[in-house]
Amino acid sequence: MSGSPHIPRTPLIETEEQTALRAAVAALGRRHGRGHDRETLWREAGKLGYLGVNLPEEYGGGGAGIAELSLVLEELGAAGCPLLMLIVSPAICGTVIARFGTDEQKRRWLPGLADGSLTMAFGITEPDAGSNSHRITTTARKDGTDWVLNGRKVFISGVDIADATLIVGRTEDARTGRLKPCLFIVPRETEGFRRTPIEMELDAAEKQFELVIEDVRLPADALVGDEDAGLLQLFAGLNPERVMTAAFALGMGRYALSRAVEYAKTRQVWNDPIGAHQAIAHPLAQAHIELELAGLMTRKAAALYDAGDDTGAGEAANMAKYAAAEACVRAVDQAVHTLGGNGLTREYGLASLITAARVARIAPVSREMILNYVSHQSLGLPKSY
Repeated sequence: MSGSPHIPRTPLIETEEQTALRAAVAALGRRHGRGHDRETLWREAGKLGYLGVNLPEEYGGGGAGIAELSLVLEELGAAGCPLLMLIVSPAICGTVIARFGTDEQKRRWLPGLADGSLTMAFGITEPDAGSNSHRITTTARKDGTDWVLNGRKVFISGVDIADATLIVGRTEDARTGRLKPCLFIVPRETEGFRRTPIEMELDAAEKQFELVIEDVRLPADALVGDEDAGLLQLFAGLNPERVMTAAFALGMGRYALSRAVEYAKTRQVWNDPIGAHQAIAHPLAQAHIELELAGLMTRKAAALYDAGDDTGAGEAANMAKYAAAEACVRAVDQAVHTLGGNGLTREYGLASLITAARVARIAPVSREMILNYVSHQSLGLPKSY
């Protein structure tokens, strides 16, 4: 977050190294800005070491954590040039491979994910499963030493630009006969792995795809981690995804708010700038407060995850994603309202954020499912489903 220029950050909130990282990434973001070219920015961010700041140093990463990677995404977003694939490639896929991958998988993928020369998409959502991972119907069965996958996925980001997709399938537990989630690396041009673009109203550089997985044959080493680890490996990627989505929302909200504040300081209708009127100033101040509060929860979630507290991080990451999404939607709405008609013009670039802001409310999990999680897991209330 931008913070106050008169109040220094304390290590309890953010370390000096993290503050320096924010400043460096913010400078990169300002050089590229709202009209950035995604590929150029991605290459430069990779060259500077920002894309893999969370990945192990021995594989070319920065040796830091999700806390640092989330700062990168937030600051780029605050400059108007967020990179959505940061959520997917280094945060989800890179984290899972770093924690559970074989030595060969780490050598094959992590250096490229760290410098941006390789990207990986993540495929979990299905047409009939929604937020219920227990209803995933993509299956993986053994055929000799190979795996054979069948199923469908929807709303999978960036498959066309990704070198591979980390697919969530389900295998049968030999002991119980129940299906359990497993993760497989599927290279983009694998036979039987077909993608179809989904037409979206949202204008984003990263496109959405439906995947058809038909008798996709993979070697044994396509499996990431232990076949019996199940949900542990899955949530190792989902908690960072929520933290990063929160950072994405925070950056977007900060960008919109900064544009509105700049406008309110200079736009004059009567004798004073419109920002001098409380009807304009107070809603902007409220939006700033809400973004700052969401930022604190995001940093808490990242710190818990990086400390290895998966349970604590699960609760905090869901709360952070909820708070940041709500704060972002309100900040964008108020920014557009502050500019009036100008808020809907291409010149000011805020109107498109109205749709984009709602993505954080919906993906990767809806606010209602987060409220379900908190009511059940945090408050101990009975389930309704």
